[in-house]
Amino acid sequence: MNLKTPEGHAAVRALLADADVLIEQFRPGVMGRLGLSYQDLSEGNPRLIYCSITGYGQNGPKAQLAAHDLNYVGDTGMLSLVTDKDGTPSIPAIALADIGGGAYPAMINILLALMERTKTGRGRHLDIAMSENVLPFLYWALGNNLSGAPPRPSGELTTGGSPRYAIYRTRDQRFLAVAPLEDKFWNNFCSILDVVPSAAREEIAERFAIRSADEWMRLFEGQDVCCSIVRTMDEALQDEHFRERGCFDRLIEVEGSLVVGLPLPIERGFSDAATVRKAPSL
Repeated sequence: MNLKTPEGHAAVRALLADADVLIEQFRPGVMGRLGLSYQDLSEGNPRLIYCSITGYGQNGPKAQLAAHDLNYVGDTGMLSLVTDKDGTPSIPAIALADIGGGAYPAMINILLALMERTKTGRGRHLDIAMSENVLPFLYWALGNNLSGAPPRPSGELTTGGSPRYAIYRTRDQRFLAVAPLEDKFWNNFCSILDVVPSAAREEIAERFAIRSADEWMRLFEGQDVCCSIVRTMDEALQDEHFRERGCFDRLIEVEGSLVVGLPLPIERGFSDAATVRKAPSL
């Protein structure tokens, strides 16, 4: 619908007259200029839950700033935590702010607002700021910093500062994700590698280089060592555990073709039982 045409605007207003939830992601002020602000809509539908998702929230010095996921995680300090040898931060491979800071908090707050509405009979305007919602993921870094011990780039327990939480290359040029943090896991791990618990990262790396990834995984099988192969995306899609759990069972029909539906963090009992859903055409 074209919100700038009288027909599109009227159609949207008609839909929102008895809607439960509206989600919008324009910059602050845009919906107001279109005559579709929370104040405009709640007058006719006081039960409406109006969820605005933006990078920096509805107010503040950065509210109108153009940005994307990388900018948001950069603003929170997260990018400074994992760097290469010359201090350059690594680009995250996930849309942390978009999904973890936007979609998930939006869903949580919409559900809270729906619960609140059963008691009050009224909706509310939800202000979801993707950047600030990244901060809860940084609980340990923030805690260290506030207690006077700023985290060292790539130097803390889970950012590369310990041999107990690291990536190691194997003989066949694959990689293993190694995370035996607790002593019981670490002692099992060291026993299999035949190294002392005080072994340095370099010694462990040399041990891993003498066998293939599959050989190491066979040695680790049945042992509590918290080690796994770094899989490709194709391998992850074929993973026996994910397949048995039905992570990729949901299919979407798009213009006559079937594609795998994105797995969602929703208990299966709340989802449509149908395994094939049809996407609307553009």
